Amino acid sequence: MLLHILAFIFFILCFLTGMTWLRTGLFNIANTKIKSVLHYLTNTATKGVFTGTIVTALIHSSSAVMVLTVGLASSGLIPFRQTIGIMLGTNIGTTFTLEMFTLNMNYLIIPSMVLGVIMYALPSPTLKSTAFICIGFGLIFTSIQAIQWLATPLTKHESLRSYILEVNEHLFLALFIGCILTATIQSSTVVTGVTMGFLAANSIDLDAGIAIMLGANIGTCITAFIASIGGGNEAKLTAYAHIWLNVLGVLFFLPLIPILRSVVQSLAHSPDLQLAHASVIFNILCSLLVLPFAHSFARFIENLHLPKKAE
Repeated sequence: MLLHILAFIFFILCFLTGMTWLRTGLFNIANTKIKSVLHYLTNTATKGVFTGTIVTALIHSSSAVMVLTVGLASSGLIPFRQTIGIMLGTNIGTTFTLEMFTLNMNYLIIPSMVLGVIMYALPSPTLKSTAFICIGFGLIFTSIQAIQWLATPLTKHESLRSYILEVNEHLFLALFIGCILTATIQSSTVVTGVTMGFLAANSIDLDAGIAIMLGANIGTCITAFIASIGGGNEAKLTAYAHIWLNVLGVLFFLPLIPILRSVVQSLAHSPDLQLAHASVIFNILCSLLVLPFAHSFARFIENLHLPKKAE
């Protein structure tokens, strides 16, 4: 049992390391271009959604894009109201990573790792960044396979089985776990990816998996909030808007989990793919529902969080 737990922790750390290396490599290659894109292609909410979606999908990190957005708002390069479209787009873009996790790319693990090691030994900074991408890719998919394999023996152990039953029976507990874990490791993708591993092993119910995914969407707000500390009103408003957007979206969807489960079960057979689809549906619907009211939402955040002027 102890060996299984230690192995599980080890592969979660490998998963987290792989995601970090993947996004670091992508970010290093596209860093200056990302800043200019966020600056110039977000003057309308619709453009912001499109830009936020593409950039997040490319670097596989909604948190990184939100930190950049908070930084740009703090420096005055982007006004607060312009950030609403970006954050709607980041929520959509992050679902591409989860869909990628469901693909069978095991045959690419060894070639990508070998290629990454070779490129890392070369002097070119671009090739070193590409090496991070290749090695990160290999670590991610190796970890996914290991987590799926370890989920079965872990959940069969009596001391953990009672906790799994609690999570399956109490969706608020599953929501809380997803929120706390994501706030702790600051990656909703990793938390949802690990949850997909448990679903693939039939260790937890799909309803609980969806609740964990919803909680992860709230927990991911901590990164932008931390980045906004000391950043002035524009940065703080951006962080508050991100929190409100995700919390309201989760509260709206929480009672609809049975409906969402039925929809995704009709779209796919494997539970891990069903959860990935649930994340796509949740984030796209939330973003599309808010998009027509982006300016009204921005005014709501300003009225709520801007300091009132003295009479």
